[in-house]
Amino acid sequence: MDISGFVDGYFSENFNRPTASANGQVNDLYNFNDKTDQFNLSAAKFTLNHDPDPVGAHIDLLFGRTNDLINAPTPNNSSTDQLNYIEQAFLSLKPPKAKGFELDFGKFVTSAGAEVIEAKDNWSYSRSLLFVWAIPYWHFGARTSLPVSKTDTIGLQIVNGWNNVSKSNGGATVGLTNALTKPKYAWSLNYYVGPENANTTSGMRNLIDTTLLLTPTPKFNAYFNYDYGQNQDAVTTITTGTKTTTSGDTKLNTWQGIAVAFHEQATGKSAYAGRYEYFTDPEGFETGTAQHVQEFTATYEYKWVEGLLTRLEYRGDFSNVASFHKAATQMVDQQSTLTIALIAFFGPKR
Repeated sequence: MDISGFVDGYFSENFNRPTASANGQVNDLYNFNDKTDQFNLSAAKFTLNHDPDPVGAHIDLLFGRTNDLINAPTPNNSSTDQLNYIEQAFLSLKPPKAKGFELDFGKFVTSAGAEVIEAKDNWSYSRSLLFVWAIPYWHFGARTSLPVSKTDTIGLQIVNGWNNVSKSNGGATVGLTNALTKPKYAWSLNYYVGPENANTTSGMRNLIDTTLLLTPTPKFNAYFNYDYGQNQDAVTTITTGTKTTTSGDTKLNTWQGIAVAFHEQATGKSAYAGRYEYFTDPEGFETGTAQHVQEFTATYEYKWVEGLLTRLEYRGDFSNVASFHKAATQMVDQQSTLTIALIAFFGPKR
């Protein structure tokens, strides 16, 4: 059983200086490192892992602000139990004669997205708009993966929707995944579909997520990430005798965005990263405000020793409407933050 973990803390300065009465003193549109103008614990994680041989198990215990956000109750959750403090907990089966086939059951992070929940495994410290607003964080259910060639792996997932241990509507979400890995690039394509409206299976949510990772040299990498999502509002059908009537708004809510990022390993200890995004939420379904948002992030990383790194990051967010809080009462169309983070991690695979 491999043991690993990390502690991730930061200090963030928001030049808009939002107050606690305005929005809870947070960086708008952020997650995980959203608390601003203060020191904060983003995450503390402890992991137990046993690779399948043929049976395996994986458990991630998570504490801090990150846990509060990924395990927050959702409208489609039929229980208040979201497996708090557990990021992942699943069993794995990998039969020796199944040509690489693997089956996992339990709670696991989503296959969608170019980034992950753990900041240390991303190029930037803050998570992208697409990671926070366009895709789910995790699923509960079953997933499979099967290599169909030396470079291509496909997968099927049947899960309880987006960020739900159990669902109030009883409908399952299906995920289809594909990962193609070549020496100079990797391409992933994910598709999720299923009912996500609370207490009804009426209305489907669709998500298409794709990422192209370029690795032209050992020191320079870049990626392009695109997401498109849509959610059909629920329709309620009422039958009285021989008469059937429907009610409800059948509006189709959509969101989409693109992210471009690069990472340059300048020296053995120093690295630079940059990210640009454009995200559109025309109905305000994801962010709560009908808007088009752009953001730019610049990150410097310094690794003190193996297992201890610092990141210094500037980020600017810009909207076409006044959606960012400033001071106690003002609303403006942009937000700038400066963050310094310290991450210490340990384990056999660092």
